[in-house]
Amino acid sequence: MAPFYTAFEWLGRVEHELLLFAAIWFAVGSLDELGVDLLWLWLRMTGRVRTGKAPADSDAPLRGVAVVLVPAWQEATVVGAMLRHTLKVWPHAQLRVYAGCYRNDPATLAAMVAAAGDPRLRIVVHDCAGPTTKADCLNRLYAALIEDEKRGGFRARSVILHDAEDMVHPSALAALDRGLDDADFVQLPVRPEPQAGSRWIAGHYCDEFAESHGKAMVVRDWLGVGLPSAGVGCAFSRASVEAIAARRGTAEPFAAECLTEDYECGLLVGQIGGAAKFLRMRDAEGQLVATREFFPAGLGSSVRQKTRWMHGIAFQGWDRLGWEAHPLELWMRLRDRRAPLTAIVLAAAYMLLIISPVLLIAAHFGVYHPQPIDPLLKLLLVANFAGLAWRCLLRAVFTTHEYSLAEGIMAVLRMPLANVIAIMAGRRALVAYLASLHSGRVKWDHTVHVKHPALAALPASSPASSFASPFRSGR
Repeated sequence: MAPFYTAFEWLGRVEHELLLFAAIWFAVGSLDELGVDLLWLWLRMTGRVRTGKAPADSDAPLRGVAVVLVPAWQEATVVGAMLRHTLKVWPHAQLRVYAGCYRNDPATLAAMVAAAGDPRLRIVVHDCAGPTTKADCLNRLYAALIEDEKRGGFRARSVILHDAEDMVHPSALAALDRGLDDADFVQLPVRPEPQAGSRWIAGHYCDEFAESHGKAMVVRDWLGVGLPSAGVGCAFSRASVEAIAARRGTAEPFAAECLTEDYECGLLVGQIGGAAKFLRMRDAEGQLVATREFFPAGLGSSVRQKTRWMHGIAFQGWDRLGWEAHPLELWMRLRDRRAPLTAIVLAAAYMLLIISPVLLIAAHFGVYHPQPIDPLLKLLLVANFAGLAWRCLLRAVFTTHEYSLAEGIMAVLRMPLANVIAIMAGRRALVAYLASLHSGRVKWDHTVHVKHPALAALPASSPASSFASPFRSGR
């Protein structure tokens, strides 16, 4: 029996070290989240932040020309619906939509052409074979805008970013336009749509965005720190876009070598001295003025998407944006870039779920004698359990508030799956980052979209009903 004792004793040592490692970093993460939670609770209780009301005259003329850039690669199934819906619910004469595709993507081009017919839409075909990067496609669209401004003798007031799978809110354009009166960058919330065929994988995006855009972004906005762009439902003043390009020393504002150029541009607005604003408001029917879309419903596509986010924000963000000396900015950068460490800590915790039952069984049969847990570790475990309970409660509350009680309960049940996706994406992001350091190249790791929320909305008789009728807030 001696070899078994030796093996179990070594396994016990591994368990102790993993437990200590996970407990310490979970405690650090809990304190980080608790700081944001307490600030948000204080802001809500003191009335310093409130959900606003959408403009009642959202169809009124804009303050200037608003340009929407829509880059696309292999988006034939959704981009047509997106363009038709956007042009329908945003009837403003000052709107210009630039939709970009690649010369080797005829299906997407055909879908764009089928949606044409509105003079406010311009289709731009990239002269390079795709995919390059999303930022490179955006730069091609921006170059087309500059050409049109020179020929047409106008100057855009705002540059708005959207993706081919987005469903815009009728009031969003007016809200973005007016938000730029006293800001250089404005971000609206993102609201993932629940999918009956993917309650677990697609559903976990609902939970994460409900909390992030209902709490964390609200706190960041109030603190006055740099706001990251979500890449959709966001508007940049034309002056800020030019300033970002000048900061890069080029005519192109979007970094073609960056996987999360939107996130980077949002933070760069603050670095160049511009003002940023996060707008959270509801329309007359109680609907959140937000960008709605279907997020990945499959495990593989979800992991690929979060890999791209982690690679661009955590690894490239560290390389490209560095660290801010201001304590609040430093705190937010640490929060943005902690995902790889979180994945490692979660992996350690899940390893404990395998090791600990084995040791419990061995102890039951008398072949292993566990060592007592020291008081400090016990304290950490109790604190972490309390932190987990608090996290589950808040996740459920935010998801229930935006969707329904049933989704709020599901939000807690989906947390383990979200953790597994984070672990898988963390490993993949590290490999991708190291590969990019070796090759010096990055590629648009595209997420395939197969359906668009607006497909169910287009037959409606009015812009308001065409947006709201398929989706209720569930409150």
